[in-house]
Amino acid sequence: MSKPYKKVFWAAGFGWMFDAMDVALLSFIMVALRQEWGLTGEEAGLLGTGNLVGMAIGAIAGGYLADRIGRKPVFLLTLILFGLASFASAFATGFATMLLFRFLMGLGLGAELPVASTLVNEFAPPEKRGSTVVLLESFWAVGWIAAAVISYFIIPDYGWRVAVMIGALPVVYALFARRSIPESPQFQKQAENIPVGKLLTSHRTETITLWVVWFAIAFSYYGMFLWMPSVLVDKGFTMIKSFQYVLIMTLAQLPGYFAAAYLVEKWGRKWTLATFLFMTGVMAFAFGQSSGTMELLVTGAFLSFFNLGAWGALYAYTPENYPTPLRATGSGMASGVGRIGSIIAPYLVGYYSSHHYSYTFIFSVFTTVLIVGAIVLLIYGRETKVLANSGPRTGQV
Repeated sequence: MSKPYKKVFWAAGFGWMFDAMDVALLSFIMVALRQEWGLTGEEAGLLGTGNLVGMAIGAIAGGYLADRIGRKPVFLLTLILFGLASFASAFATGFATMLLFRFLMGLGLGAELPVASTLVNEFAPPEKRGSTVVLLESFWAVGWIAAAVISYFIIPDYGWRVAVMIGALPVVYALFARRSIPESPQFQKQAENIPVGKLLTSHRTETITLWVVWFAIAFSYYGMFLWMPSVLVDKGFTMIKSFQYVLIMTLAQLPGYFAAAYLVEKWGRKWTLATFLFMTGVMAFAFGQSSGTMELLVTGAFLSFFNLGAWGALYAYTPENYPTPLRATGSGMASGVGRIGSIIAPYLVGYYSSHHYSYTFIFSVFTTVLIVGAIVLLIYGRETKVLANSGPRTGQV
C-alpha cells in the first residue's frame, strides 16, 4: 500500500465504522423509546424513515458536489454534520426533536458513503479495486457489532442517551484523521456544469439497473435490520435477550464481507452481487418463518452474512459503471434513488406490525424485492471487473 492509499483507506474505514455505530444504535434505542415515550409502531418507523429521507437527499447532493468541488472537502464536511447531529440527538426531548436530528444525521451520512467509496476506489491499485472497497464496507459491520455491544451493556443500566453519546464521541477521531488525506488523483474539476443528464442517455442501462438493485438492497436492509431487535421482542424475547441475539447475528456480517471481497476478484462483481442478493432473499424468507431460538439465530446469522456481503459488492460495483467526471454523481444518484426503498421499508414494517400482519408475510415482501433485484442485475447489468483492473480511468462522458 502507498502512504496516501493507506491514509484514505483507514480514514474512510474508521469514519464508516463510527457512522454505522450511530445508525445501528437507532435499531436498539427504538425498543427503549417505544417504552419511554409510548411511541406507536408507525411513529417508531417514522424515526427510521426520517433518517433515510436525509440519506437519500444527502447521497444525491454529496455525489454531485464531489464531482464539482472535489472528493476531500465533501468527505470532511459530511462527517462534521453527521457528528454534530448525532451527539445532539442524545438530548432529544421527544419524538419531533429526535426526528429532526435523525434527518440531519441522514443528510451527512448519505452524502458521505458514496463519496467515501468513490475516493477509496480511485486510490486503490487497479487489481485490488473491488476487494478494497468491499473491505472498506466491512467497517460497517464492525460499527454494528460495537453498537450491539454498547446497547447490551449500557442501555439496560444507564439508558439510551448515554449509549448515543458514547456512539457519537469517536467521530472526533475520524474528523482529525480525514484532515490529512490527499485529494483523489483522478478528480478533475469541471469548468462547466457536470452533464448529469448523461446518466440517463450515454449510461442509461447501467444507471437504471443500479437504481433497481440499490432499491432492492436498501429496502430489505433497512426494513429488516432497523426492526430486528423489535422483531425479536415481538416474538417473545426480553429486550436484553433481543440485544444479545442481534449481537450474535451481527457477528456473521464480517465473514460475509470477507467472502464478498474474495469473490468480487474471483467471480467478478456482477455474479458475486447477484448471488448474495438471491441468498439474502432466501434467508429473509427462512427468518420470517422461524420461531425457535436456534432457528432464529442460524437464519438471522446467514441473513446478516449474505445481506452485508451484497452491500460490499454493490459499493465495489457501482463506481466502476461510470467514468471519472460522472463517478461520484452516478454513485450518489444510485444511492439516493435506491434509498427510496430504505425510506419506505421502516415505515411499512411499522404499519404492518401495528395492523398485526405476520412476520412471515413481512419478510416474504423482502424476499420478493431482493429476487427481482437479482434478476434485473443478471439480465441488464454488465461485468466491470476487466475494466476496473485495466488501470486508471478518466473516461469520456
